[in-house]
Amino acid sequence: MAYSTVLVGTDGSSSSFKAVSAAASLAGATGARLVLACAYVPMRESERAAAADRLGDLAYKVSGSTPADDALRVAREHAVAAGATDVVLAAEQGDAVDVLVSLAERHRADLLVVGNRGLNSLAGRLLGSVPSNVSHRAGCDVLIVRTTPDGR
Repeated sequence: MAYSTVLVGTDGSSSSFKAVSAAASLAGATGARLVLACAYVPMRESERAAAADRLGDLAYKVSGSTPADDALRVAREHAVAAGATDVVLAAEQGDAVDVLVSLAERHRADLLVVGNRGLNSLAGRLLGSVPSNVSHRAGCDVLIVRTTPDGR
């Protein structure tokens, strides 16, 4: 099957960058566009102010979508190193599952890629995991990449 648009979610973690690299390798090999997606929830004003006081000149790092934008910049480096040539960045406020499914629809993704983190954890079984929920809600193919050695 050929994919023209591959969307991959990242949260800036090293395990999510494994999913990014896998998606980028596939996108690069097939000439597909790669959409790097990151969902974020803004800090409450009291938390942001406390963090800004401690961070001083670096306070901008905890404001708005900046942490998500930082994660996407690093993810782009991983994607390019893995062979992706057409890369789009998308940071959006909201729940990870909602954001990934929505972005996949808007970008007309043929394939949505996520890491397996949370699938076999107690929290994932009780609360629902991003990979599990995405696989049930996405309107396209879903690839769950094994990003953790023990599957958690």
